[in-house]
Parts: sequence; C-alpha cells; structure tokens
Amino acid sequence: MTPAIDLLKKAGAEYRVHSYPHDPKAASYGLEAAEKLGLDPARVFKTLLASTEKGELLVAIVPVAGTLDLKALAQAAGSRRADMADPQQAQRSTGYLVGGISPLGQKKRLRTFIDVSACQHPTIHVSAGRRGLELELTAEVLSRYTQGSFAAIGRV
Repeated sequence: MTPAIDLLKKAGAEYRVHSYPHDPKAASYGLEAAEKLGLDPARVFKTLLASTEKGELLVAIVPVAGTLDLKALAQAAGSRRADMADPQQAQRSTGYLVGGISPLGQKKRLRTFIDVSACQHPTIHVSAGRRGLELELTAEVLSRYTQGSFAAIGRV
C-alpha cells in the first residue's frame, strides 16, 4: 500500500490499481506505464511539481504524451511565472520519489491543477506512489481528493 491507495481506500472512492514490471532504464516513466499497460498515452497522466516566483509549490497533472505549459500553469495559479521545482524539494514536500510521485496522499497539501483533457476520458491513470504502480480513476475522483482545479495547462 501507498499513501495514495490508503487515502482512496479510506474514502471509499472508486479506483483500480494496476502494476507492471518497472524498468529503471526507461527514458519516460509515464510512457513506460502506458506501453506496459497497453494504454493510450493520452489517458496516462504524470504528476509534476512547479514553483512560483514566490516559492509556492504547485502540483500539475498533465498527459504523459505532452508537456506542461508553465505559463498556463502560472496563469491558472494567479502567479506571474512558474518554473519546474527542484526534484529534491518535490520529494521532500510530497513524500514520494521522483518518477513515482502521486498527486494523492502527499505529505503536504499543495494547490493542484489538472489538465482539462482529463475530462475527455471515462477514466485516467496516475501514479499510485511507486514506480510500476498506477491508479485508474475518474478525473472527478482525482479532483475531489486532491482538491484540484481543471485548467488548460498541458501542451501536446
């Protein structure tokens, strides 16, 4: 179990756990998950952390097939700019290792933004908190348990 799975289980939320053999040499952990689970990469989302000009950490959830638009994230957060967070800072703040950061069950509650494309799919996949472990859930469930807002923050 991971903190993400524990959170959903305690809440009685609807979700499914999928596991696959993780290859530490994979160039992209998110694309590896899509490939090994036989999923459309548009339905697999990665969890990224960014930092605003004021040092606030933000969680951004975008499809693994695309990239995070930092300007759009800053705008959604009401900030002037955002940059990718330092990986060590991301790990300390979330309690998860880079490559396995789940948007759910993080140590600190951070403002969370989910790319609007998540709403186009019946279910999406996000990290369950460990490399090789994915959660399948609806965008609404993800939003509810992260207190996340939907915004156009992804780029294809």
